Amino acid sequence: MPMPKITYICPMCPGVEQDSPGDCPKCGMSLIARGVPLGSETNQQESGLAARLWIGAILTLPVFILASAQPGPSRWLQFFLVTPVVFWSGSILFVKAWHSLLNRSPNMFTLIAMGVGAAYGFSAVAVIFPAIFPASLKTHGEIGLYFEAAGVITVLVLLGQFLEERARAKTGQAIKALLGLSAKSGHRVREGEEEDVSLGIIEKGDILRVRPGEKIPLDGVIIEGRSAVDESMISGEPLPVAKKEGDWVIGATLNQTGSFLMRVERTGSATLLSQIVKMVAEAQGTRAPIQGIADKVSAYFVPGVAVCAVIAFVAWSIFGPAPALAYALVSAISVLIIACPCALGLATPMSVMVGVGRAARSGILIRDAEAIEKAEKITHILVDKTGTLTAGSPRVTAIRTAGDWDEPGLLSIAASIEQASEHPLARAIVDHAKEKGVAFFPVEDFQSVTGEGARARVNAKEALLGKEGFIRGNGIALPPELKEKAGLLQEKAYTVIWISVEREVAGLIGVTDPIKKTTPGAIRALRKMGLKIIMFTGDNEKTAKAVAQELGIEEVYAGLDPGGKQEIVKKLRAGGARVMAAGDGINDAPALAEADVGIAMGTGTDVAIKSAGITLVKGDLNAILNALRLSRAVMLNIRQNLFFAFVYNALGIPIAAGAFYPLFGLLLNPMIAGAAMSFSSVSVIANSLRLRNLKP
Repeated sequence: MPMPKITYICPMCPGVEQDSPGDCPKCGMSLIARGVPLGSETNQQESGLAARLWIGAILTLPVFILASAQPGPSRWLQFFLVTPVVFWSGSILFVKAWHSLLNRSPNMFTLIAMGVGAAYGFSAVAVIFPAIFPASLKTHGEIGLYFEAAGVITVLVLLGQFLEERARAKTGQAIKALLGLSAKSGHRVREGEEEDVSLGIIEKGDILRVRPGEKIPLDGVIIEGRSAVDESMISGEPLPVAKKEGDWVIGATLNQTGSFLMRVERTGSATLLSQIVKMVAEAQGTRAPIQGIADKVSAYFVPGVAVCAVIAFVAWSIFGPAPALAYALVSAISVLIIACPCALGLATPMSVMVGVGRAARSGILIRDAEAIEKAEKITHILVDKTGTLTAGSPRVTAIRTAGDWDEPGLLSIAASIEQASEHPLARAIVDHAKEKGVAFFPVEDFQSVTGEGARARVNAKEALLGKEGFIRGNGIALPPELKEKAGLLQEKAYTVIWISVEREVAGLIGVTDPIKKTTPGAIRALRKMGLKIIMFTGDNEKTAKAVAQELGIEEVYAGLDPGGKQEIVKKLRAGGARVMAAGDGINDAPALAEADVGIAMGTGTDVAIKSAGITLVKGDLNAILNALRLSRAVMLNIRQNLFFAFVYNALGIPIAAGAFYPLFGLLLNPMIAGAAMSFSSVSVIANSLRLRNLKP
């Protein structure tokens, strides 16, 4: 399986994207891989940060101890120990800050560099040129030093960066896990000879043998044999699926009991697994609309913090107790450090990245973060009948003929027309014809009318197949006795397909599609979430109402063409409803595109999937239920992160500025401010990673 293209994006700044790892030129944060980060790159970044962190910590520890003792004799030692911490270990922080100034985008690293630089610079001048300070600023004849603050803050920020780097690497594990599922080779059969070949040289149309216990190499169709296939890695369903000749099998799923031959239909980037990896990678780099809140705040935040630091410095210098300058410096540095908005910037993208990856493991493919946010607000769900409420594996169970036609002859005409179609009803007719061993005739001038039926010349005769309205709309009279039989079938939830030959009705075929066992329970759960369930279908009204009555669905729209389905969505949205539409056919695509959130069944057409914001590998209501629960969990997680980030900064800045000192004697040490700043970022990431454990 080919590796998807890897690009590196910034979780905070839209539009920042490049082909190699590095830092964002605007905010200075490490860029995140969209795709599959190479292990060597991730390890190199982590090992580089780890080296700076450990060396900085080893050199800072004695400085911290010396600062707690009598400072006089150790002043020069502190200076020599902390200098490499600031200028080597912390050099990456200053580089990021410098780039932020060059790009006129002050950010959290600007604040960190200002805080650390002020603490180190003041202390260095005090050691090298102590005579320039007036006696009024000295305590016991010496100027107070802040080397330990500069060193500890640098180490704590590096610790936060290191933990963030490790945590971010986990957000790509979903894609790595998917890539690891693919088979590495296959048993290709040519002219009776079997050979093992790598996936890269297998082509569409090749015949492969798959033995029990092996992974299916690529997507294709079984041409000989039968088996049970574990598709849980794609659908999330634990039970194996029975497969026989003519059935579709998916690459990377696990063959269990039988051996079979398959014809390869999709290779490389066209396989379902490759498409899943591509969708997940692209979705993880998208931005949810709610992130606009953080963007707006961050735009004014850094300048505002700098102003707060200046105000704190001036206020303490004028009104603070002796030594006033020392208090002023401590307060200004604390404000600069604690107010870093990194937690605010990480709040949304981390939740989106983890949530999209977790969804993929459950067979839920999300196109972008906007779909997650919109799904949380859904009030109405429009569901198609076939393949969503029903099993999507219909069978022919009734054939009624007219005139001189017999069942084999009618079935031959219908199956000949339908053999080119992938619609479940068409497959049911073709499969039934094969079981009965009837003849298939040559078809000419085939024309499909989406959502209605098809016309063609079969065995040199003009034939029509489709809904009652389609036949009648072509000026063909329907025999009353046959209409009565059709009505009886429809009342029992049969789908009726009419066939005419040479402009006379030849008969009809009744197809049943049983309701999925999971459907009733899923409908109850969706209603408990406060959602209104509506059925919209191209099937006739009697059949649709029979299914709806059995499921307790009160609102039904039947006999709809693609435009009709789209109009239903428009009407509901115009009335203030937030609409989710689910379907799997070409005729569903306009409705899916019109809805606030379109959900395509993975078994459906490419057009439907491209029109949808969410694709479900296993198309049933339980999967829709899981998608909605996941969207709510992700949005709750984002709001938790934003709350923690906002509250943290709202409380941290006044404490650091010394607002509570007159009342409680509370003044924040810059080192504690640095620890709190790093902890806030790590806590946001840790909270986001909880989504990996979300149970469907």
